[in-house]
Amino acid sequence: MENTIAFTDTETTGLEAGFHEIVEIGLVVADRETLRIVDTFDTKIKPKHIERASPKALQVNGYNEEEWQNAPDLKWAMKEFGLKTIGSIMCAQNITFDYNFIRESFKQTGIKDLMSYHRIDLFTLSWVVLKDKGITRFSLKEVCKFIGVEEEPDPHVAINGAMAAYQVYCKLMNKIPPE
Repeated sequence: MENTIAFTDTETTGLEAGFHEIVEIGLVVADRETLRIVDTFDTKIKPKHIERASPKALQVNGYNEEEWQNAPDLKWAMKEFGLKTIGSIMCAQNITFDYNFIRESFKQTGIKDLMSYHRIDLFTLSWVVLKDKGITRFSLKEVCKFIGVEEEPDPHVAINGAMAAYQVYCKLMNKIPPE
C-alpha cells in the first residue's frame, strides 16, 4: 500500500480532537500514479460520549441515535482503517482537522498508525492551483462547484466527502479518474 493516497473524511461530534469523537470515517484509497481506486471504507462509529457533542456538528453530519444504534466501536473502525492505509499518504480537505482526529483515535485505541508521515492538504493544493483563476473561497463545496465536481450533499456523509476529495484531487492533477 506504500504507493497509495488515502483520501479521508471524518464526521465528528465537534471540533476538538480528544474531547469530541469521530462518528463516521470515509476512505477512498487510490494508487498514487494511476489514481485508480484500490479500496474504499465507510463506517459509522458509535460514540462513547454523545453528551459532549456540539449540536451544530450533529446537524452537519446528520447524527441520530437510530442510524448509529448498531454502529461498531472506535477500536474496530480504527483497526480496519489502519489495515487499509498502511504506508499511504493521507489526503483530506483540512488535513490538520481530520488527521488530528485520526491520530487521537489511533492513540485512544492503542492501534499503531502505519500511514506515511507525509500528508496532502487539499485546501492548500486547491489554493495553489486555483488562486489565480477567479475563485476566492476554498472550502470543498466551493472548489467542487468551481471545477465541476458534484458537491457533497447535506447532511454530510464521510464517504461522500472522501470521494469528493478524491475527485477534486484528480481534477487538480489534470488526471481523469479511471473507471
